[in-house]
Amino acid sequence: MKKLALFTLPLLMVGLMACTTATKAPKVEKKNFVPEVPKLTSDIMTPEVLWSFGRMSEAEVSPDGKSVVYAVTYFNIPENKSYRDLYSVSTDGGTPVQLTDTPEKEFNPQWRPDGKKIGYLSSKSGSVQLWEMNPDGSGQHQVSHIDGGIIGFKYAPTQDRILYVQNVKLDKSVHDLFPDLPKANARLETDLMYVHWDQWHDYTYQHVFVTDYNENNVVAGTDIMKGERFDTPMKPFGGIEQINFSPDGKKIAYTCKKKVGRAYALSTNSDIYLYDIANGETINYTKGMMGYDINPVFSPDGKKLAWESMEHDGYESDKNRLFIADLATGDKMDYSKNFDQNANGLVWSADSKKIYFISDFHATDEMYALDVAADSITRITDGVHNYQSVMPAGDKLIGQRVSMSHPADLYSVNPADGKETQITAINKKYLDQLTFGKVEKRWVKTVDNKKELVWVIYPPHFDPNKKYPTLLYCEGGPQSTVSQFWSYRWNFQMMAANDYIIVAPNRRGLPGFGTKWNEEISGDYGGLAMDDYMSAIKDVAKEPYVDNNRLGAVGASFGGYSVYYLAGHNNGYFKAFIAHDGIFNFEAMYTTTEEMWFVNWDLGGSYWDFKNPVAMKSYAKFSPHKYVQNWDAPILVIHGGHDYRIPYTQGEAAFNAARLRGIPAEFLYFPEESHWVLQAQDGILWQRVFFNWLDKYLK
Repeated sequence: MKKLALFTLPLLMVGLMACTTATKAPKVEKKNFVPEVPKLTSDIMTPEVLWSFGRMSEAEVSPDGKSVVYAVTYFNIPENKSYRDLYSVSTDGGTPVQLTDTPEKEFNPQWRPDGKKIGYLSSKSGSVQLWEMNPDGSGQHQVSHIDGGIIGFKYAPTQDRILYVQNVKLDKSVHDLFPDLPKANARLETDLMYVHWDQWHDYTYQHVFVTDYNENNVVAGTDIMKGERFDTPMKPFGGIEQINFSPDGKKIAYTCKKKVGRAYALSTNSDIYLYDIANGETINYTKGMMGYDINPVFSPDGKKLAWESMEHDGYESDKNRLFIADLATGDKMDYSKNFDQNANGLVWSADSKKIYFISDFHATDEMYALDVAADSITRITDGVHNYQSVMPAGDKLIGQRVSMSHPADLYSVNPADGKETQITAINKKYLDQLTFGKVEKRWVKTVDNKKELVWVIYPPHFDPNKKYPTLLYCEGGPQSTVSQFWSYRWNFQMMAANDYIIVAPNRRGLPGFGTKWNEEISGDYGGLAMDDYMSAIKDVAKEPYVDNNRLGAVGASFGGYSVYYLAGHNNGYFKAFIAHDGIFNFEAMYTTTEEMWFVNWDLGGSYWDFKNPVAMKSYAKFSPHKYVQNWDAPILVIHGGHDYRIPYTQGEAAFNAARLRGIPAEFLYFPEESHWVLQAQDGILWQRVFFNWLDKYLK
C-alpha cells in the first residue's frame, strides 16, 4: 500500500494568499496576481491556511554549485486549481528570484550542463515541450517541437544530446477493434494490470527517446524501446530519476520492469538496462537480481554505476540496498550489507569518491555519506526532521527538509559537521503568525519487552492542568515510518490545532528500526502491530492531561485497516473511529486489488490456498469484517472512487456493516479522488468532516 513517496505530485498557487518573499526576475511576462499573505485572525492553523502554503519540489543545484532552481506550487482555493512556478536562490541563501509567472505549470527544471540555461517543461505552446531560459528568468523560448508532447527530459553531460520520455500507443482499445462503434463506452480486458493505483491503463507506454540537442529546434528522436510494451519510468510513481546518461553521453541507463499483465502483477523484479547509443544495443545489467533495481547513477569519472536494489521478488518493502558496479569488470557489490537501514536518493560527489544518500533512522530521515574506497558509511545530519533530498554544491550539501512543524524548505549542510543553514523560507509569513504544538519523542515498552518510538504532539497553548481528548494515529504503508513528515492531509499540527493530543507510534512493521522490526508485519497484520498501537496509547493515557473517556483512533490505508481491526477488538476503549481507504475484507481485497505481489507477500497468498498456513491465518484471524459483531463505537469511513489499490467497495462495505448493526456512521466518498485527496476544496472538506466527526463524539 505504500510507495509514495517516493514521488512528487504536481501542485500549485493560491489566488487569495501570497507565495514567497521572492523578488521578481527581469523580463518575465506576468500572468498571475498573487496578493500578500493576509494578517490572520488567530494563531491557530485552519484547513484553509494549511492549503494556502506553498509546496516546494524539484530542486536542482547549478553546475557551478552556486544556485538552486526549484518549483513552488500554490492552490487557488476558490478556483479549486493549482499553479506552479520556478524560482532560484543562491546556495549561500539570500532573496529568492521568481523565474516564471504563467498560467501554465512549469516542471522538470534542469540546468544545462554549461550552466548558461535552465531547461524546463511547459504546455504554453499547447502541448508539453522543452523550454529554456537564462538563469535570471529572461529569454524564455521553446526548444522542442515534438508531436504529442513529452513527459520528462535530461541533457547529456556532453550537451550534444537530450533524452526525453513520451507516451507511445501500442495497445488497442475497443474503438480500434470495432471502428464502426465510435460511441461505444466500454473496455475489453484480457489480462491483469488494466488498472494501477489511481488510473486505468490508457493503451500507451512511457518510452525513452534520444535525439540531438539544438537550443532552437529539438526534433523527434529514436525510441530506444521501440515496440516494447513496458514503461520507463515505471508507472505510476517513477520519474526522470530512473533514467541517466553516462558522463561521456554514449550510454543511457534506465529502470524498467519488462513484464506485462499477470506476470507484472505478481512480480517486483525491475532491472537496470544499459542502452548503447552508437549501435542501438541494450543489455540487462542487473539480470539475475530479483527485486526492485532502480535509479541508476553513473560516477562522474564514468567508471562506476550505482543504484538502489531490493533483494526479494514480490517484496515491495524490502531493505533498499546501495549497489555499485565496476563498469570495466562488471563486478557488483552491496555497499550497505553491514548497514541495517535503507539507502535512497543516491548522488555521487564530484570526485567520484563518495555517494550521498538519505536514510531513515529512528523516525527521522538523515543525510549519509558512503566512502567508496573505505567501504564505510557516515551519518551527516542529526535532528528532529526529514531530509527529502541531498545534492552536492561545491563544499556544501543542499537538501529539501521538512518536519511535523515545518513544510518543505531548502537547507545548506556542512558535510564535515552536519551544521545546517536554512536558505529558503517559502511560508515564513504564515508560520510567523501561527503557534504550533510541541512534538515530543517517547519510548514505550511493548508486550514483548522491546522499545517502540512514539511521537506525541500536543495542542498549541497546551495546558497540563486540563484534560484533552486524545487520538491514536495509525500509520499506513504498511511499512512507512512515522517520521518527521509534513502532510497536507494527515497533518499532526492540524490535528493538534483542534485541541487534540496525538499519539503516533512507530509500531511493528516500519523501517528505520532494523530489518527484523520492519518485517514483523507481513503475514501478521492483526498481531504485534496491533499490540504496539495499544501499548502506545495506554502509556500516554496514563498522563493526567489525557481524558481516558475521550479517546479516538484514526488512520488511512493500512492505518484504515488498523482502525477497522481495532474497532472489532475495542471493548469500549475508543469512543470514535475514522478509517480512510482501509482494507475491510481480505478475501474481497485479494481479487480486486491490482499489484498482486503486495497481497501475496503481506497476506501470505490467496484465500483458496488451503495448504498455506500463513494465508489461512490471515484470512481467518485478521480480516476486520469477521469482527463487526463487536463494533461498539461511531465510525467515519472515507474513500476515493479512483482508489484501485484498495477499491472504494471496501469502505462501502464497512459503512454498510456499521449501519446494519446500528452503529452511528458516516461515509465520506470522493468520486474523483484516489488513495489520496489532492484537490483543494476536497482537502478542506476532508478536514472539516474529519474534525466535525471527532468533535461530535470526543468533545
